[in-house]
Order: sequence, then C-alpha cells, then structure tokens
Amino acid sequence: MTNEALELAINLVWIMLGAILVFFMHAGFAMVEAGFTRSKNTVNILMKNFLTISTGGIIYFLAGYAIMFGDTAGGFIGTSGFALQGIEDITFFVFQTMFAATCATIISGAVAERTNIMAYMAIVIVMTLFIYPVVGHWVWQGDGWLTGLGFVDFAGSTVVHLTGAVGALVAAAVIGPRFGKYKGKSVNVIPGHSIPLGALGVFILWLGWFGFNGASTLAADPSLVPTVIACTFLSASAGVISTAFYTKFRYGHIDGSLTLNGALAGLVGITAGAANLSLVGAIITGFIAGIILVEGVRFIEWKLKVDDPVGAVAVHGLCGIWGTLAVGLFDATGGGLLYGGGATLLGVQAIGILAVIIWVACTMSVSLFIIKLIVPLRVTREEEVEGLDMAEHRSTAYEYQQTAFSGLTSKSESLAQRLTALGTQPDIPTKHLS
Repeated sequence: MTNEALELAINLVWIMLGAILVFFMHAGFAMVEAGFTRSKNTVNILMKNFLTISTGGIIYFLAGYAIMFGDTAGGFIGTSGFALQGIEDITFFVFQTMFAATCATIISGAVAERTNIMAYMAIVIVMTLFIYPVVGHWVWQGDGWLTGLGFVDFAGSTVVHLTGAVGALVAAAVIGPRFGKYKGKSVNVIPGHSIPLGALGVFILWLGWFGFNGASTLAADPSLVPTVIACTFLSASAGVISTAFYTKFRYGHIDGSLTLNGALAGLVGITAGAANLSLVGAIITGFIAGIILVEGVRFIEWKLKVDDPVGAVAVHGLCGIWGTLAVGLFDATGGGLLYGGGATLLGVQAIGILAVIIWVACTMSVSLFIIKLIVPLRVTREEEVEGLDMAEHRSTAYEYQQTAFSGLTSKSESLAQRLTALGTQPDIPTKHLS
C-alpha cells in the first residue's frame, strides 16, 4: 500500500468513526428528552428519535444533500446530486446525514408531551429536505454567499444548532404550552421523571461530540484533531462548572438539570470555533455559555412564555449564537477582535446569525401553517393528560409488579388503568426556579 493510499484509508476510518459517534448522539438525545419529561410520554419520545434519524436520513439522501452540497445557484441553494446521482464521496454523505438528523431532532425535545407525532414527522421532513440544507449550502458548500463573506462555523453552532433551535422555538410557540404549565403570571414546574436518564444522555452526547467536532476536520490531521477535541472537552467542562456555581449563586443551590444542560451549552458554544480558538478561549467560551444557559431558560419560560421541556432553545439557540460570535472575538488564527483582527469577522458572524434566524423563522412558520391544514399540530387535551404513550402508541415504557400500587384501587383494575390514573393527576403548581 502506498503512503497516499494509507493516508486515504486512515482519513476514511476517522470520518466514519466520527459518523458513528454522531449517530450515537441520537441515543443521548433520546435519553435526555425522556429523562427531562414525564414517564407517560417516554415511548413517544423514543419513537420520535428513532423516526427522526430514519426518516431524516432517507429524505436527506433523496434531496437534502443535493440542496446542501450540489452545484450552487447564486450561492443560495444546490441544484445537483439528487439521490446521490453523480456523487462519489459516500463517506462525506454519511457523515453529513448524521448532522442533518441532529438538527431536526433538536425540535423533538422542545415540543415534547403535546405534539401529534404525524405533525412532528412532517416537521422533520421539512427540516431535512429544505430548511437545514439551505443554511448548510450558505456556509459549507464552498460557494455559498455566507462563505463568500468569510463566515466561520467549523462544525455547526449556527448551521446545525441555531437552525434547529429557531425551528424549535417557532414550533413550540405555535403548538403552545403543555396543559398546566402556565396559570396567570405563574410558571409551574412539570418535572421530568428521571434525572439519571438525563445524565446518561448528557454523557452520551458529550462522548458523541468528540466525533461531531473532531471528525469535522475531514481528515485525521495530527496537528489539528487533538486541539479540536481538547477544546471540545474544556468548553463542556467549563460549562458544567459555570452553570453549577451560577445556579448556586442565583438560586441558593446547584440545580441538577441545569448543570447537566451546562455541559451541552459548552459543547454547542465551542462547535463553531473548535478549530480556531485556543484552549483558553475554549474555556472562556464554555464558561460564558453556562451563564447564558441559566438566564436563557428563565427568559424563554418567564418572558417569552414558550414551554420548552428540555431547554433546547436556550442550549442550542442562545449558546449557538454565543459560540458563533465567540469566533469573532477569540479566533486565534488572526481574525478575532481580541487577537488584533478587528471587528470585521465579528460583524460577518452577526450577519450570518441574523440571516439564519430570519430564514428558519419564516420557512418554519409557513411550513407549520401548511402542516396544520393537513394534520393537527397537537394532540387533544384528553390525550395529553392520559400521556402520549397510551394515546399514540397504546403501550407504556415501564412495567411494574401488580402489587406496586396495591390498595390504591380495586383489584379488578388493570395495572395500566392504575398507572393512567396516577399519571393524569394535575401537576402541583410550583414556581419554577429556573
């Protein structure tokens, strides 16, 4: 084997390993969303995540990849390569497919516990077919108009995470909050059923992010990959620390669920600049992302009155914005404001952020209007109270011994009836700490 062939093989293995790690991130998303929501909706959460990666992958194969990486039409949209016709680099397609599905699944958590699953699947199709690929074309195709301006987004703080978060914000706002979330001026807690599941999901996502960012080098470059992975780790760690201590300062205790999301805040924040920032810059980026997360969750829930059960909009949206702007500040390759590069890159980053927000907000709003004409966006109140596991899947995620609730109801009642009765009790109105 020649040196050139060996190098090609090593690069291929590295990118494929990255694709596998990003695929595994979907297990992390499923666990986070399941843990941060109620047990009566767990099967529904799992089905949405499985259907997202499967449906989104096929739609991206048929058209999304072509719109994202095909020959450009004015730097706006791709026009060739549908169903991979004429495409030889299948390795790159596989890697990018995992990113497309990641963008779409961000919406799943934000609209959890009240969305019609068929409406959600329509959202996934729109995201992976058109909305996300167009954004990707602007930045990653090579001839996109944002690329021409000098916009920098190494692995997707804006392309993947902000795009998904804006879609999630619009969808959650249009679909409306869960029953019992808001009453007058009070914001009520609807606690998730398993912090351990949520923690497992965050660890899986953290692991997967080493592939998400690391393999975005698109080569096993020994001078770049270690730095990218180190920046990824340090930013996530800083996000955990800042969230933990900021919630201690803000609320008098370290908030468990927010601290878990703090790791994700740091990961999203570093994704745009993992190849451009120094290790110190990565720590600063993650530390600030953790604080943005805490205030962002509060702002979205209390001020905007948008019900986001898992904090997806704050994590992927606000921290995605911050991470993209951080490149303009801390780009150690010479373009950052704090490295003597002036404000040009920072301005370009801001333009890109604004363009993506406008594009996704408008196209998602129109898409939801059309989807609503075909299928209801949310389930009925009765189905929501019963739980989407029974209402849409006729099954439950957990089985208990019949004696677990003995004495609560008559022996003639089935276990499912007992669990349903327990799951339909109204939530206790409690002021939300975050």
